Amino acid sequence: MKSILVKAGVLTLVLAASGNALAGDNFGIGVKAGTLGLGIEGTWRPLPLFDIRLGANSYDYGYDGVRAGINYDSTINLETVYATLNFKFPVSPMRITLGAYSNGNEVNLNSAETGSYDIGGTTFTSAEIGALSSNASFSGTAPYLGFGFDFALPGRVGLNMDFGVLWQGEPEVTMNTTGLLANDPTFLAFVETERLQLQDDISNFKAWPVISLGIVFSF
Repeated sequence: MKSILVKAGVLTLVLAASGNALAGDNFGIGVKAGTLGLGIEGTWRPLPLFDIRLGANSYDYGYDGVRAGINYDSTINLETVYATLNFKFPVSPMRITLGAYSNGNEVNLNSAETGSYDIGGTTFTSAEIGALSSNASFSGTAPYLGFGFDFALPGRVGLNMDFGVLWQGEPEVTMNTTGLLANDPTFLAFVETERLQLQDDISNFKAWPVISLGIVFSF
């Protein structure tokens, strides 16, 4: 459902931009790929050294690794819709970018441990814990600051490069178990300790590095 909403949001933004920009011969549509996933972007250039860009990125990828002492099968779900203001330097391809993102990025983790493993500093069996799952989400609105380069290619094609940081804020982490002790208050206290450790571990995602390469077609 989230992916469908992102695609619908992109189409709405592109259509809104094109309706205002086509008459001035200063509109572009591009595709891009980078650390925020695959994206589509509309550009409106009301002034030679200034443009507004609207778009979205989306991608899911998995990774396995140890977080807060537990081995997880994890998936990073990237979903963002954004608007940026871009100020270009005279006689240069370089620009400065300020932006605001509607941020749906999150991390989903499912324990890959077998047998006994540690929860909050105490060992429990897999039967006592059951399935251990966690979710980390971030601020729904995130500011962006970066710089980029826009290069003109033959015809109406251009090449864009972006480098910056998306400030997602501190993660909010939930943790759930389904085992024999799932409703035991003493065990849940250990789970809360583990949740806080995981939240601290994932806090390095609060500043998400943004690197992307895109191709834009001007009209």
